Amino acid sequence: MKIPTRILAPILVALACAALLVAVLWWELYRSTEWLIERTSPTDGLTGGSGSFLAPLLPAIDPRDRALLELRHGDIAALRGDWAQAQSHYEASVKNGGGIPALRKLAQAQLQRRDYEHVAETIQDLESAGAAPEDVLLLRSLVELRSGDRAVARTALEAAADSPHKSYGLSLLAIVEGNHEIAQQELNNVLQGWEPVLRTHARMLLDAYAEYARFPKSPETHLVILLARALAQVQQCELALPLLHSVTVQESDYRDAWIVKGYCELTSDRAAEALLSLERAYNLDPQKPETQYFLGRAYQAAADPINALTFFEYALANGFEPEGEIRQEIARTALQLDNQTLALEQYEALLAVPEPSLSAYEGFVKTSLLLDDAASAYLKAQEAALRYPREAGAFVLLGRAAYESDREAEARAAVQTALELDPLNEEAQELKREIE
Repeated sequence: MKIPTRILAPILVALACAALLVAVLWWELYRSTEWLIERTSPTDGLTGGSGSFLAPLLPAIDPRDRALLELRHGDIAALRGDWAQAQSHYEASVKNGGGIPALRKLAQAQLQRRDYEHVAETIQDLESAGAAPEDVLLLRSLVELRSGDRAVARTALEAAADSPHKSYGLSLLAIVEGNHEIAQQELNNVLQGWEPVLRTHARMLLDAYAEYARFPKSPETHLVILLARALAQVQQCELALPLLHSVTVQESDYRDAWIVKGYCELTSDRAAEALLSLERAYNLDPQKPETQYFLGRAYQAAADPINALTFFEYALANGFEPEGEIRQEIARTALQLDNQTLALEQYEALLAVPEPSLSAYEGFVKTSLLLDDAASAYLKAQEAALRYPREAGAFVLLGRAAYESDREAEARAAVQTALELDPLNEEAQELKREIE
């Protein structure tokens, strides 16, 4: 039976609209994910914890592309808050032709580490490479804001054409100056813009204002702490620190102020200051696992693994989340102290979860080999290769474990597979030379 045109036409129009809507939503999701991968770090509180938040979004890459591989390693380091290592990888990505994405991330790492001399050079390189003017504007404004030259930042931002980047820069300036009404107006402008990462950051900062509004009778120091925490989450610790200092001067027993202050000092290469701040927080509340975790990291940064291990174990005992992150820290620190037995216990716990990571297998295999238990290492390496058949690292583990357990033919085959998956894998190349 033929459907009348007056009925068929509206149906076709509705289907076309639905298809268009799906396409638009898919594109928005794709772009948002792409930008999140490219330009953010974890925002799951301040736990640094790390790979769980964005690691699933990291795209598959061709391991033969050194620029992308270094970019990936830099992203993983940034997720952990290790900006020195991240900067090193981003520099390598730039040298290998990573272009604007690598330069942009390098500038971000340099900003985090207060390397203003080199970040100015990176911004010039970005401009020469054809980066968008609004990206360059925001980066230069952040340099001025962080170095304390607000007047220069304001002049540049107000003279620029309207963009989410301009509004975001003005919102940060307003927060620093305590102009909260203007800050919220500019953040709402960012929400209406096209830049997904800035929209995410604006939402986090607005959430701080919304949280404060829930407690109208709370003091303004509560708002300052909420904003400082949000600034830390959007990688603006340098702007958060003066706000936190103003609170701790007024209220020396404000635990959360000391925690966020310690976190910001830790992630901006101020290990000694971080240790002092986090010890103050610990003295105010010795049972808070987040304080214990960051105190452990501060001791690590201060080259004191014995105290670091103590506080990591306290954090685990007190229920720190994510548990995987704290167990990794305990294992790494235990290996520093030649306590392979404790490290192996942590890797066994990490492998007991439903979907263990490749890094957990790597830790178990290498630690078992240190304990001369090649048989256990070999069994777990086989399991890793079965679980991660497209990861060169899994076959490097299998090759190493097979070689150490006198299975030379299998070791050769595993190394060959690893190099087929990743011809640039240095561990595989080194193992191949050993076998030959």
